[in-house]
Amino acid sequence: MPNSDPLPSLVVKINKNHLAFEAAIMELSNWVEHRGSADVADNVRGALWTIDRNQEFIKMTLAVLMAPE
Repeated sequence: MPNSDPLPSLVVKINKNHLAFEAAIMELSNWVEHRGSADVADNVRGALWTIDRNQEFIKMTLAVLMAPE
């Protein structure tokens, strides 16, 4: 019987959005840095570091949620 719980699929989609936002923000951070605002770019990268650190937990949790029973 297929898993009818939509939660794992929802979490996967949210995670994909999270990764896309992270990439977009990094691009903006690089753009800002090249225009002379290194302090702002460093602050943004600091926030992205936290996101990246949490990504490991998200990946592990997804693996558990998506594992066959």
